[in-house]
Amino acid sequence: MSDPFIKPFTKAEMDAMRSATRDEEGLKRRFWEKLKRVAGKIPFAEDLLAAFYCATDAKTPSRVKLILLGAIAYFVFPMDAVSDFLPLLGFADDAAVLAAAITQVAGSITEDHRLKARETLGQLTPEQP
Repeated sequence: MSDPFIKPFTKAEMDAMRSATRDEEGLKRRFWEKLKRVAGKIPFAEDLLAAFYCATDAKTPSRVKLILLGAIAYFVFPMDAVSDFLPLLGFADDAAVLAAAITQVAGSITEDHRLKARETLGQLTPEQP
């Protein structure tokens, strides 16, 4: 059985990847800015960070990176289906997009990515008494 993450990209996939990663440094900067603001408010922060670390890992296959960067971009950019300012519902669409992406690439997110995510989250959010 062949690995679905190794097959060549179509032209449409390549165009989407170029568009999503054109300003990868800007995406990373906006990711950290938003995560620092909301990390203690979203229950999926650890999964989001693990996805980020997987997407930025040089060992991660390109197809996996594309899927995860798309979900991360959806989280970062202010124009999404449900405004992040709505109490309780604001991040529901972000969580759903992230969950769908992680489901597609779950085997690529390693325990090392998750451990690094937990460590970083511990530094970003104050401990509760």
